[in-house]
Amino acid sequence: MRMDCPSGGQAEHVRVPLASGTLVKTEWPSSWGMLRNLLTLSDVIPTGHHAAVCAGVRPGSTVVVVGDGAVGLCGVLAARRLGSERVIAMSRRPDRQALATRFGATDPVSERGREGVDAVRELTGGVGADSVLECVGTEEAVDQAVRCAQPGGQVGFVGLHHSGSSVQLSRLFAANLGLRGGAAPVRAYIDDLLAPGTVFDREVPMAHVANPYAAMDERRAIKALLYTPKYR
Repeated sequence: MRMDCPSGGQAEHVRVPLASGTLVKTEWPSSWGMLRNLLTLSDVIPTGHHAAVCAGVRPGSTVVVVGDGAVGLCGVLAARRLGSERVIAMSRRPDRQALATRFGATDPVSERGREGVDAVRELTGGVGADSVLECVGTEEAVDQAVRCAQPGGQVGFVGLHHSGSSVQLSRLFAANLGLRGGAAPVRAYIDDLLAPGTVFDREVPMAHVANPYAAMDERRAIKALLYTPKYR
C-alpha cells in the first residue's frame, strides 16, 4: 500500500514529498534495538527536545515536565541533555516515574492541579521552576504548567490541544512569563539527538493497528511500535 498523504501514514510504503529536504539517510539497522532507536527520532525525541528548547532550558536550571507520556519522558531526557540540574517529573504512575528517573528526573511529583503546583513550589523553596515543559495538551495541563513557573520563567508547550485551551494573559503579564511552542521542526534536530528506544513499551504488527491506540488512550501503554512482520 502506498500513502500519498503529505502528513505521512502507517503503511508498508509511504510517499514523502520534498524528501530531499526532509529525510535522513541511514544505514539499514543492524539490530531491532537500533531500529527502535531510529524510530523515536521521527517524533517523540525531537518533540520532547523542542519543548525543552522552547522553555529555554539551560545548564544549572530547574525544570518541571508536565506529562509522563512518551513526549514528556523524552522531555525529561532533553532537559538533562541541555544541562538542567534538577528535573521535576509530574507523574502518578510508578512505572513511568521509574523510567523518568532513569532518564534523569530528580524529583517525581504524583499530585496534579493545584496540589501538584503546591508540591512543585515546596520543592523549589516557594519560587517555582526556571523552565516548564507542557507535554499533554489539555487546558488543565497548560494552566498547571504556567502556575509551576517562577516569575520571569519560560513555558514550552508541545501538547496538541484538542480543546479550546485558553491562557490567562494577565497571569503571564503579572509574572513576566514567556510562553512558546508548537510543532517540532524534527529535521532540524535529528543530527544532534541520540534516541533511546525504551519509550516503546509495546510492539504490535500492522494488522492490529487499532489495538495500541486503545492501549495508549487508556494509559496502558506509553508508546507503541508498529511493524510489518516480514521486515522484523
